Amino acid sequence: MEAETIVYYHPMIQQPRQYCAAKRHWWQDAILQERILPPQPLPAAGGKNPFTLVDCPVPPFVHKRKAWKPAELSEAMESVLHRVTGMADAYLHPQIMTILSEMYKERWETCRETTEMLLGNILSAYGAWCLREQGQATVLLGAPEDTEWQMSMTWRLLEPYLDRVNKLIFYYIEREETDVWEELSVHLEQYYYEYGLVPQLLSYQKKEEKGRGGARKSAGIILDYGGSIGCIRTMPDKPCVYIDMTSCPDKERAYARKVGQILYVSPLNYLDTMVKNSYDRLVH
Repeated sequence: MEAETIVYYHPMIQQPRQYCAAKRHWWQDAILQERILPPQPLPAAGGKNPFTLVDCPVPPFVHKRKAWKPAELSEAMESVLHRVTGMADAYLHPQIMTILSEMYKERWETCRETTEMLLGNILSAYGAWCLREQGQATVLLGAPEDTEWQMSMTWRLLEPYLDRVNKLIFYYIEREETDVWEELSVHLEQYYYEYGLVPQLLSYQKKEEKGRGGARKSAGIILDYGGSIGCIRTMPDKPCVYIDMTSCPDKERAYARKVGQILYVSPLNYLDTMVKNSYDRLVH
C-alpha cells in the first residue's frame, strides 16, 4: 500500500547558525523539525485523495559544525517518521542520501508504491492535458531486471488517458538471448485488447543507429525510467512533457536548455515546488 504521508528530507536553505543547528550542546540529541504542509492546489491522479506532504529540512551541520554521522542522521529521521500520522514513507533528496552513505540506502529507499503514487500525481498535474491533446506517449524503459514492474506501472499510470492515446512507443535495452517481444507480449496485447492500441517497441541501439536525421521525434509525454540515451528529439511545433522518474540532475540541466520546447518534471522538483509554494503562501 502506498503512503498516505510522504516525509520529504532535503537540505536546509542556509540560515544563520543559531537557527539551523540540529543540536547546540553536547548533551542534546539531534532533532529534526518537520512541518506538515497545507493541501496543494494540484489535482490527485485518477480521483484518488492527495497525499499529505511533510517538509523536513536537514541542517548542514550539528554540534560545533561537525558533519552529520550517518547513524545519527538516520536516527533523527526515524524519529520524524514516528511522529507523523498515518501510513508514512520517506523521499530523500540525493544530497541527504549521500550523507547517509550506502549503508542506509536500502532502509531509506522510497517504496515502489509511493513512487507510483508520486508519478501518478505528476502526470495528472503536469502531463494529462498534453497527453489528451497530443494523444502520444513515449516510454523509456530502464534496467532490464525491472522491466516487468515498469510495464505494469506504465499501464496503471496511462490507463486513465488511453481512450485518447493513438500512439505509444516503448524503448528498451537489448539483451542477448532475450526475445523482448515474447517477454512483453502480455503487456502489449493488453493495450490492443482493451483500447485497440498497437504499441511500437524499439531498442535504444537501433535508435542510435538511425542517427539524428532518422530518429523518431516524440510528442505528448515522455516517461523516463532511467534508460534514455542522450536527449530525446521532440517536435518543435507540439508541446511535450518529460517526466523523469530518476530525478537525474544531468537530464534536468539538458532539458532546461530547451526552453519553450519541453517541460521537464521529476519527483524531486515536484516535491521541491510543493515546498516552495507552501513557503510562498506563508510569506504572502
